Amino acid sequence: MDVSASDLSLAESAVTALLQELEAYPKPGLVSLRDSGSHADMDHLLMRRSAEALFGSFADIAAAGRAGQPFATSLIPLGVAAEREMLRATGGVNTHRGAIFTLGMLVAAKARAAASPTRPDSIRSTLLETWGDALRAHASLDDSRNSHGALVRRDMGAGGARTEAARGFPGIFETGLPAYLSAQAAGLDANAARIQVLFTLMAAAEDTNVLFRGGMDAATFVRRSAEEFLASGGCSSNGWFGRAEALHREFIRRNISPGGCADLLAGTLLIAEWTSVVQSAHF
Repeated sequence: MDVSASDLSLAESAVTALLQELEAYPKPGLVSLRDSGSHADMDHLLMRRSAEALFGSFADIAAAGRAGQPFATSLIPLGVAAEREMLRATGGVNTHRGAIFTLGMLVAAKARAAASPTRPDSIRSTLLETWGDALRAHASLDDSRNSHGALVRRDMGAGGARTEAARGFPGIFETGLPAYLSAQAAGLDANAARIQVLFTLMAAAEDTNVLFRGGMDAATFVRRSAEEFLASGGCSSNGWFGRAEALHREFIRRNISPGGCADLLAGTLLIAEWTSVVQSAHF
């Protein structure tokens, strides 16, 4: 399938969103420019190399999405190919499997929606109209893989990224994006706005990465910590950075990493970038 200039642009924006998520700090338990968080097998350079290796795969996914190719016979194989590129770049470390699925579906939907106004609701409706049935079927399938998400789905009945996608990514469109736009309206700088979104997602989203590492106790701790941070004023309050950094150290001590929320943050940043372009075009 031919890859167009617009497909390449969408791929570049997806990689940029992954790098923007990586650069944000302090993110409790997550890899950043400062440290490796709760991940002994990852660091900033590995994550950057992984993100940049996904450019060609995201371009291929955009081309398939633009053509409305089927989920099962086109998008899934392209996602599997993207995972191979990730593992080749990282020496076998799973850095971005969840992000490949989340951002890949967003890129496909954005490419497909290109002929219409690309507002967030247009991207979301295009996703559900084109691949909604397939995504719902995918979410209900038994999964024999030993990925973290698959193990948690089997053992705890948690939905994770598959359920998010089948519902049109409410974590991004209903939680992350409104939080990001509110943070921008409040005058927060780019880093603070990203951290504000992350804590908002941690307070609201079911994260299979957290459940895999620590079960329901860890999930409760993550949610309660995020709710308390937000109740204290979040990133608009004095001393927010120190409080978030203290939580980062505590997450490391407990070996907790909200990687699913990190993927939703990257997806939020991606949609926000496209939204900003659309908004600017109206003036």
